[in-house]
Amino acid sequence: MTIPTATYRIQFRNGMNFDRAAAIIPYLKKLGISHLYASPIFTATTGSTHGYDITNANEIDPAIGGREGFDRLVQALKAERLGLILDIVPNHMAASLENSWWKDVIEHGAESRYAHHFDIDWSRRLTLPFLGTDFEVALEADEIQIKADPATGKPSLCYHDAHYPLNPCSYADQEADLLETTDKKCIADIHSRQPYRLTCWRDASHDLSYRRFFEVTGLAGVKVEDPEIFEDTHGLTLELVRNGAVDGLRVDHVDGLANPKEYLERLRRETGPYCYITVEKILGAGESLPADWPVSGTTGYEFIASLSNLFVDHDKLARLQAAYEATTGQPVDMPSQLREAKLLMADKNFAGEFATLLALAMKILGEETGKPHPDEEKIRTALRELVVSFPVYRTYGTKDGLPPQSDAVLAKVVNTISAGPNAPDADALSSLQRILRSGEGQTAQEFRTRFQQLTGPLMAKSVEDTLFYRHNMALALNEVGAEPLPHPYSVERFHAEMAERLAQQPDALSATSTHDTKRGEDARARLYAITEAPELWADAVKRWQSMNAGFKQMLDDGSAPEPAVEWMLYQALAGAWPRELETTDRRGLQSLEDRFAAYVEKALREAKLRTNWGDSNDVYEDAVIGYARKLLSSENQTFLKDFARTLVPFIKAGSSNSLAQTLIKLTAPGVPDIYQGSEGIDLSLVDPDNRREPAFEALDAQLAAIGDKKDETAKLKQRLIANALDIRRAAPELFGAGRYLPLKVIGNGAECIVAYARVAVDDALIVVAPRLSMRADVDGGLHTVAIDLPDELAHRKYMNVLTKTDVEFGRVLDGSHVARDWGLGLFHRC
Repeated sequence: MTIPTATYRIQFRNGMNFDRAAAIIPYLKKLGISHLYASPIFTATTGSTHGYDITNANEIDPAIGGREGFDRLVQALKAERLGLILDIVPNHMAASLENSWWKDVIEHGAESRYAHHFDIDWSRRLTLPFLGTDFEVALEADEIQIKADPATGKPSLCYHDAHYPLNPCSYADQEADLLETTDKKCIADIHSRQPYRLTCWRDASHDLSYRRFFEVTGLAGVKVEDPEIFEDTHGLTLELVRNGAVDGLRVDHVDGLANPKEYLERLRRETGPYCYITVEKILGAGESLPADWPVSGTTGYEFIASLSNLFVDHDKLARLQAAYEATTGQPVDMPSQLREAKLLMADKNFAGEFATLLALAMKILGEETGKPHPDEEKIRTALRELVVSFPVYRTYGTKDGLPPQSDAVLAKVVNTISAGPNAPDADALSSLQRILRSGEGQTAQEFRTRFQQLTGPLMAKSVEDTLFYRHNMALALNEVGAEPLPHPYSVERFHAEMAERLAQQPDALSATSTHDTKRGEDARARLYAITEAPELWADAVKRWQSMNAGFKQMLDDGSAPEPAVEWMLYQALAGAWPRELETTDRRGLQSLEDRFAAYVEKALREAKLRTNWGDSNDVYEDAVIGYARKLLSSENQTFLKDFARTLVPFIKAGSSNSLAQTLIKLTAPGVPDIYQGSEGIDLSLVDPDNRREPAFEALDAQLAAIGDKKDETAKLKQRLIANALDIRRAAPELFGAGRYLPLKVIGNGAECIVAYARVAVDDALIVVAPRLSMRADVDGGLHTVAIDLPDELAHRKYMNVLTKTDVEFGRVLDGSHVARDWGLGLFHRC
């Protein structure tokens, strides 16, 4: 297996196609990238902006160049000796009429060849919740008619531009008459004879007959645990791996699968031992990747969490919390807020999935006793408590029960629930634990699988897509894979996590930005600094609230925006503010305003407090978005000038954090993953903002024009990447099997430095990175510290990788030496 030196993530679609990607390969080569890391390339729904809504897993999407374009890209990569990693999506496909498999299932129901390719409950008719209202209402309004499908000429139930095929048995030889009917009773009768029923989209949360991806009704779960279905869905993927076009695979949402271990073992057998495989897997606090999965590791969200913890000033979080509470007028109670968000998911957003679980539990318990279980409400309460109390995405039980690691997780959850204030009936909870641990039979296995496929989405939607938009104290910590509850942290803990990373998954991806992160890595780096200066930030928010008070509106349900949202708006804007933006630049302000307004709408709806995606509160949204737009009006100069002036120290600290976290990503255990454009300055907001195509021509020109160390941060970051990746290419063993050795920092301000070495036989690399730079400005930082070098590192000559000059160290590495060169140090033994 060839382990990548560094990967570069490309988002296809939105202007990016195979030929466009091929054109930037020379630039990626100069940057030091070893593998292009592609978003899904298989045919997706028309107009897809991301490619995860696949309609044909065995065709390369013509919209981005098709097979011919793909082959040209592969040829161009091989010419430069670069590899290719594909993002594959085994868990789901588009529940779209463009998907021929799905359309065949709609037409033929359980008799379709593909009926069991999708995770469908065939004990009832297939629900298709794609109407804007109830079927009867839509029919009465003449929105549903019988028309010929333009693609096939066959009769179909037509709803606007969608043609749902009719089962041939439902109309026999009446095709001609059927196409001429406008009789509503006849249409209703035909609908009742279909293997499906058209329903309102609002019914999906409580009445859905197929497993979906999270809350996305348009993505239907696929049963890849079946060997035949695995083959049907992976044919082209395996062909591309076996013919050498593809060197690695990234498995999307592995926790959505019925049996991730079994799937990965089959994938490994089919791809062979040399395919580099990583999995998208969110690791909870203290959780590790199952050791028996045949993969190189995760896609790196836990690495982002480690970096976030490292750069946040945990000593001052309490002061920031106090300021936030004073501004909002409400106490911060994260455990309660998390529980509230999870209960919302269990009771509403995933009500249907929960009802299925409850029905399975009652069936199992009834079969055991030979009669219906008398305490359904007790079982319901216990099951509800169990699903909302899980601290990790899921366990990994199979037909044989739970493996030891998963059993320990379940036992800890049950013990916590039993001792908590919301403890359910002990016997009911014990019964559910027993079924999950060792319940035998098909129904118990199904319960175990469904339970495990629910806790992950429930966790993700509760934390990442609800709590992170409700709790706005420190937006830098509201990131995918982060621990939502406050906790102590230290440089020593960071070192321990990196040592553990080296031991458990040394070849995993190390990310700082992805297509799913809540904001770009440089926006996050800047916002870390707010935790260092809580009073400065709080005073600024008070000023800005006063300056912009005239933009607020008082609605029937309260002020818009409310204080918590104001705090969020100013902090999010601080992260996204371009450092070069002048307050008089009308065009620049307008561009930022448009991007920011889209972010605000998403943030309000994801919070699910006064508006949401299903029932939008237009009056409230318009008021808050209007407030956000007025903030950035070129006429609002008093605020804009104060805002830009206040950001100066945060921007400076953010630049230091940006370079430091980049340096760590490039040298710590793992394979550095660079998200498109983030080798420059990435101040993007949440998707779709972070999926915009970067200005590759400008990045290429910038790399070619890099000069001395006085270049601005964007060039320094790009140069740091290029120089460090030169070393990674030249010394792969140093970064793969090389030891991770924490280095002791001594002197005033030592807490503002993180230092470590990577050590292999006859090779070593010393890394010195700043943190808490606003505190360092007071305490002296690098100028007042020294790094103690152990015998194996001391009295040696090194090359300064950043300046390409040689230097010799004795027993210590003087921090002032590092301070002269970009404020960070990277030294490779000569």
